[in-house]
Amino acid sequence: MSDVHLPLPLVGADHARRDARAVADQLDDYVLPRLRRLDAPLLVVVGGSTGAGKSTLVNSLVGRRVSAPGVIRPTTRSPVLVHHPDDAPWFSGQRILPGMARSTGHGHDTHALELVAEPTLPPGLAILDAPDIDSVVDENRALATQLLAAADLWLFVTSAARYADAVPWDFLTQAAQRHVVVAVVLDRVPPAGMRDIPGHLGQMMAHRGLGSSPLFAVPETTVDADGLLPNAAVSPIRGWLAGLVANDRSRQDVVRATLAGAIENTARLAPSVAEAVEDQTRTVTRLRDDANAAFREATRAVTVQTADGSLLRGEVLARWHEFVGTGEFMRAVDDRISWFRDRLVSAFKGQPPEAMEMGAAVESGLESLVIEQGRAAAERAEAAWRSNPAGRHVLQGAQVDLSTTSPDFDEQVSRMIREWQKEIFRMVSEEGGKRRSAARYLALGVNGVGAALMVLIFAQTGGLTGAEVGVAGGSAALAQKLLEAVFGDENVRRMAKKAKEDLDERVEVLMSSELLRYHQVLVALQVRPQQAEEIRAAARTVSDALADGLEVDPYVGIGGETPALGPADRAVKGGERPAIGGTPYAITSGIGGESAELAGIDPGIERRPVEQPQSGARAQPRSAPEGGFLKPAADRHRDRPAARPETGDVVDADVIDHPQQEH
Repeated sequence: MSDVHLPLPLVGADHARRDARAVADQLDDYVLPRLRRLDAPLLVVVGGSTGAGKSTLVNSLVGRRVSAPGVIRPTTRSPVLVHHPDDAPWFSGQRILPGMARSTGHGHDTHALELVAEPTLPPGLAILDAPDIDSVVDENRALATQLLAAADLWLFVTSAARYADAVPWDFLTQAAQRHVVVAVVLDRVPPAGMRDIPGHLGQMMAHRGLGSSPLFAVPETTVDADGLLPNAAVSPIRGWLAGLVANDRSRQDVVRATLAGAIENTARLAPSVAEAVEDQTRTVTRLRDDANAAFREATRAVTVQTADGSLLRGEVLARWHEFVGTGEFMRAVDDRISWFRDRLVSAFKGQPPEAMEMGAAVESGLESLVIEQGRAAAERAEAAWRSNPAGRHVLQGAQVDLSTTSPDFDEQVSRMIREWQKEIFRMVSEEGGKRRSAARYLALGVNGVGAALMVLIFAQTGGLTGAEVGVAGGSAALAQKLLEAVFGDENVRRMAKKAKEDLDERVEVLMSSELLRYHQVLVALQVRPQQAEEIRAAARTVSDALADGLEVDPYVGIGGETPALGPADRAVKGGERPAIGGTPYAITSGIGGESAELAGIDPGIERRPVEQPQSGARAQPRSAPEGGFLKPAADRHRDRPAARPETGDVVDADVIDHPQQEH
């Protein structure tokens, strides 16, 4: 949906625009790359609020400082991705987040993804420290959203003081709606709150559809000289992550759950985006119809007024009378056709100025009529658009003034009329040349006969009233008699019809060129009417594929090996959330009002065996690798794991009763 354009400020357009952008980003950054390579490392994105301690947590999990925390907000500026050296080819290219540059040094460029190779990190696991979701910098917030959408798993960090804030819950609610695999880290929990705060957060998670998500509580403590948390505080999280990548099945369970949710979310959002496209299309069509109607009326007005005698007023009529002579001549013409022909020959000798002045008067009168109607059409179109909020938005963004005609419109009208008159004179000359007996009358009188033809055209329908009827009607009758005497009545009717149709076509073309400016402004909005159905069709295809099991293209490992995949490895089942391998430690959310079972917390909490999960709501404990992964060398003999793998019992970790530093 990257090419979806919703430019008009309609109701719901902002929401649909965000949905379309989110779907496009997730398709590009996650769904398509992940479908192509299911064997890629598990990408864990660590996200959360400002000052929640994301960077400190990442550094503590890795065992060394790889992401720079700080007290100046926003803290995380450039996203940092930590991976095993053998997994570097997965991230150095454009497989994920194709729009971001790569770097290998510390920086503050939010457009660059800083890659850090860490040999103690298990192969198949990558951890990405994202910017703050509530950063004061808009660009950071947008990047955090994009990175979370590219994750196989969210490790969402919040603090005991801010876990109920609206912004984190907006993201967590989205995660639940999209069926993203998410684990929540509750940081800086004071010793006195270890019994109540995690349990309350767990209840909130359950009420918002995250009841099966692990909840880790990190006690309020101090950091060492390197800014790292004690191993006991993070070893449950470290062990859980290690367990997820311990075998391909558990890792791909996470991948499939998030991937299926992302695809399902795409199909869910598509219909509302399609409806928004249709709203835009309907509005653009209405604006186009308003402009069309305005210029259609202008064309109709010119067509009517160039045939009803309206132009046979003022200067045009005066010049016609000067050309044909006195009223006595007009009264005698019916009885003295032969005399009239002699008079015509005499009048045309030497191209009398009356004929030239008659043509100029016709040109001036016709030009005024067309210009007036063109400007009126522009005013009507602009007024119609201004009465519509969407139309006002279009007018404000237009690069041209649509309240009047284009700057060269008057010149276009003048040129059009001259070309029309030239065509009339050419037709008269051509028709007269066919009659040798009439050639001597027409040789010097083309302009005069052409003027007579124009007079005849302008009074075809006789729309005048009162005294004008006699004057204009008589003028038209005289012109017709004159032309019939030279060409015959049938030829006169044919010539008049052809000349009028030519004029109407030229006026229509001219008005259409003015109308084109309005159409071009609408075309620039890039609203495609067929796009709504394209979106719906794509959503139906995805929904059908999810219902039947979405086939995944065969993939080849980095080393050129092709893993053998069974049927279960080749499909992402829609509507199912695969059971994720149980958490290695009983760090759960106290769902259903039970006391939270937490590692590394207040010794006053009752220690008891960890219960088996019910309906996937709670994670089963599982032993972690000896000492956990990435355990700092200095801590490997000092700290104990937070759970004994052989029994699964929860044990106490030391709580350092000092305020925790900012992290």
